[in-house]
Amino acid sequence: MGALAIVGLAALLLLVAGFVVAITTYNSVVAMQRRSDKAWANVDVALKQRYDELPNLVQAVRDVMTYERAVLEDVTNARAAYAPGASLPNQAAASDATTAAVRSLFAVVERYPQLHAQENVLSLQAEIERLEGLIATRREFFNDSVYLYNATIRQLPAVLFAGAMGWQPRDFFRAPDGARDEVPAALDRLGPAQEDAPARTTDGTERPDDAGGGTPTPSQG
Repeated sequence: MGALAIVGLAALLLLVAGFVVAITTYNSVVAMQRRSDKAWANVDVALKQRYDELPNLVQAVRDVMTYERAVLEDVTNARAAYAPGASLPNQAAASDATTAAVRSLFAVVERYPQLHAQENVLSLQAEIERLEGLIATRREFFNDSVYLYNATIRQLPAVLFAGAMGWQPRDFFRAPDGARDEVPAALDRLGPAQEDAPARTTDGTERPDDAGGGTPTPSQG
């Protein structure tokens, strides 16, 4: 076999090897993109479900929590910030604010024993807690898939094809640093119950405050 034939064979082998690498890399990156898309779709479903459930909980506790309007407004305002068309960092910031407001609401609900006896409130609270856990789990899986995709397209051999194939880094579902440092106003209201809120019996009716007059004494004859 002549030298020219050897060089030609080597070139052909390199060409075949390059083609195999290109096909393998393309398939791998596309699979990562699809896995990331599916992971985000799962996050979005959970966000939408929480968006749909929150008004039901607020409505269920509104009449009893008449002295906690600010906390209820925090939940309503945080929910209103849900915008599926926004960038992922902005959606993450809105989601974090909603989670903080929901936690604040749950903490305040604990002050009202009469709400614990209402099955619809307990059911709604349990469902939203389930959705919060689901969002956290799916968010972690999505961010892991994005991390793997972003790392892959920056490394050989994918980086050689990234420009031609239009492979761009993807955003994480994570709030910007500044937004993560902000504590929603709802969290500042988790102190002692408001003094002007009258004590209530387990059936939701108001009862007189004993602090001022103490226990009534029988009148003297």
